[in-house]
Amino acid sequence: MATSAGNAIFVLLLCTFFLASLACDGGGAKFGYTGPIAPVYWGNLSANFTRCATGKQQSPINIKTSDVVRDMNMEPLHRNYTTANATLVDNIFNIALRCEDAAGAVSINGKKYRLKQMHWHSPSEHTINGQRFPLELHLVHSDDNGNITVVAFLYRFGRPDPFFSQIQDKMAELYAEGCKAEKGTPIPAGSVSLLPLRQHVHMYFRYVGSLTTPPCTENVIWNIPSRVREMTREQAAALMAPLEEGYRHNNRPTQRMNGRTVQFYHRFWKSTEKNSP
Repeated sequence: MATSAGNAIFVLLLCTFFLASLACDGGGAKFGYTGPIAPVYWGNLSANFTRCATGKQQSPINIKTSDVVRDMNMEPLHRNYTTANATLVDNIFNIALRCEDAAGAVSINGKKYRLKQMHWHSPSEHTINGQRFPLELHLVHSDDNGNITVVAFLYRFGRPDPFFSQIQDKMAELYAEGCKAEKGTPIPAGSVSLLPLRQHVHMYFRYVGSLTTPPCTENVIWNIPSRVREMTREQAAALMAPLEEGYRHNNRPTQRMNGRTVQFYHRFWKSTEKNSP
């Protein structure tokens, strides 16, 4: 009995070692959120990461609502998400849901960006007037030329999130996989409906920034609905549980604006303009 317990502890420690060592780029450079591999050091960890330190359009940011620019040319955030086969994967630095087939797209300035994957950060990376939220969901899209746009939902604690409820059992399976999951082995999530993520967005912020993890690639179009979604504390805990402890708080600090502006869309502005004398 004692031997079995000792073996279990050894396996747990071995899993922890692998989890801590595999959040890295193709060249083997590790990155994380604490200690000598924390975000403040990312730019020095690898030649591939220099943009994290030298870039002028980095994300996330703090959105000051008093500074946003009202843009009458902005269009509604059209998303035609549907149902798709998906897989869950532990990327070491986040938990992602990958779409295995066509899951829908978002249209930005007349260009279509197809949904590729989504992942979560805890707590939120973006802040609104300095307020940070318990969770942030990034839906990552790309066009045929590899250009990226992200739709980011902020979450507060409250009612159960119907979208996450679909994959909560699979999240428990990902957690149970232990050492297998840390190697990037996907867990089939089956058919997942993205319809709960199609709820109308009457107001949203938009700005040009970067990926929030190395290599911190810039020229990413960010779209952040102002309506905050809800998730229970239990759901949030289940979402972060598969990650090694050092990655359960996986938010990059907010970055400098460097002269950028944040655009703001409000659904009712255009109707008001049409009805004005």
